[in-house]
Amino acid sequence: MTFAIRNATPDDVALIFRFIVELARYEKLEDRVVATEERIRETLFGVKPAAEVLIGEEDGRPVGFALFFHNYSTFLARPGIYLEDLFVDPAMRGRGYGKALLARLAQIAIERECGRVEWAVLDWNTPAIDFYKSLGANAVDEWTIFRLTGPALGALASSYDVPSQEE
Repeated sequence: MTFAIRNATPDDVALIFRFIVELARYEKLEDRVVATEERIRETLFGVKPAAEVLIGEEDGRPVGFALFFHNYSTFLARPGIYLEDLFVDPAMRGRGYGKALLARLAQIAIERECGRVEWAVLDWNTPAIDFYKSLGANAVDEWTIFRLTGPALGALASSYDVPSQEE
């Protein structure tokens, strides 16, 4: 069996969407998926791509993906990579494919002179936590993730009137 990693193309939109839904199902968050193939095509392969995707394949058959984008560390004054999603088909786990995808992502980070790769994991997902720790990753317990979405995001956005820029 041969495992290979490649960059996703617009032809992979349906596959990426399927992996996203499968990951959401595994994380018990399937009801929160509002993504569509059209939005994935636009946001990943449109005029201003927001993220990149690596596809892992065994003998040419897709078995997993890693979706990531750049962030920035002011303390390091360097870009970083944020891993949004990592997923390997449950039937294909335990073969080193998740580690291979992360290793490729680490290579990309080094090639691009990034200061770090980081991600979040659900606190109940002990198999993933144990896997990440086995790779040498450290949990950053002193930080708490905050998120604005939906009505709260809209309310905050509308609470500030941007002054006009008059010359």
